[in-house]
Amino acid sequence: MTQASLHLTLRAMSRDTVNTICAALPGADWSEPFGPGHDVWKVGDKIFAAIGAQGTGVSVKTPDVETAQMLIDAGVGVKAPYFHKSWIHLPLDAETEELRHRITASYDLIRASLTKKAQAALAPRA
Repeated sequence: MTQASLHLTLRAMSRDTVNTICAALPGADWSEPFGPGHDVWKVGDKIFAAIGAQGTGVSVKTPDVETAQMLIDAGVGVKAPYFHKSWIHLPLDAETEELRHRITASYDLIRASLTKKAQAALAPRA
């Protein structure tokens, strides 16, 4: 296997990993609102995770701008392109548990921002 094909294989596996993590969350819906190749995950019609067509990483919400900046300063991620400053962009080759933690934290933040009625319609998160 060449270095280039290994890199593409790792990227594909990581995109699949992110999508698997997102799909397991109650009420999570996948769509491509920005066109083919953009994996966008929503709960209650609000985005909690997004992978761009270039597949360089996954963008997730943090509680606030300060948390996002702290994570950027710590080298966990970078500023998420096209999103508010409270979002970060994690590389797809990050550790699976780090991806799971950041994705579920983003999901929990977005889910908590939904109306009480919308929250009640969702299955509990295990």
